Amino acid sequence: MNKNFIRIIPKLDIKNGQLIKGINLEGLRVLGDPYDFAEYYYKNSADEICYVDNVATLYGTNNLSSFISKTAKNIFVPLTVGGGIRTIDDIERVLKNGADKVCINSAVVDDSNFLRKAVQIFGSSTITVLIEYVKIKNKYLISKSAGRDLVNIHPLDWAKNVEDLGAGEIFLTSVNNEGLKMGFDIKTIQNISRALSIPVIAHGGAGNIKHIYEIIKNSNVSGVALSSVLHYNIAHLFNFKKKNIGNFSYLEQLKNKRKKVSNFLLKIKKFLKKKGFNVRY
Repeated sequence: MNKNFIRIIPKLDIKNGQLIKGINLEGLRVLGDPYDFAEYYYKNSADEICYVDNVATLYGTNNLSSFISKTAKNIFVPLTVGGGIRTIDDIERVLKNGADKVCINSAVVDDSNFLRKAVQIFGSSTITVLIEYVKIKNKYLISKSAGRDLVNIHPLDWAKNVEDLGAGEIFLTSVNNEGLKMGFDIKTIQNISRALSIPVIAHGGAGNIKHIYEIIKNSNVSGVALSSVLHYNIAHLFNFKKKNIGNFSYLEQLKNKRKKVSNFLLKIKKFLKKKGFNVRY
């Protein structure tokens, strides 16, 4: 059993200033203002917050400066920011805006020396590497650009490589499982987390507390990142009409379906505590 503190990290994917969520990194739905969600999670026991600009790599820039600054001023848990981070200047800008860590994927796949240089300048504790991986038939590949481009490298080999290059943490996403809420890819996450000495955060597939418990119990992950299972549980809480959110009819459906709100984050932590895991709340 992992004796370290287990972190529960809401992951917020952002496009054009709005929180979005899809399945397998596609079919994106607009859910609302990312800050509203981040603030709610902070007030309800989130250990960290992760913002990812979902289209930044495609357009070559990260546009989350205002969200980062506002979050850093009002939300006092570690903030990780990813998406479109390709240069040392990009990292410096994101950190100056108030982020505690950056999460990098495509730039490291394209040039592993970039990771080495970033670690030398900012320190390993500041640098998280996102590894998105895909299973096609019986073959595992890593992906970049939010799953748009596949690279013929096994995720375990790539994880060992980025650890050797100095990454402080790995954010591990199963693209096949992401958004389905059918459970994590336990075997792959287990193999990777047990092969490394740096923290691994599991992401992709959580649909209930049992899924979260199973991945923590059966691997060596340091935490789990959650999206759908959290966002859809609270999306109806906020006043979307006043904020001109485009997907209003869908959000109204969520509101009508859910009459009572329970603190799912706190439920997760209390459940894990009863099972003997170290959690903070």
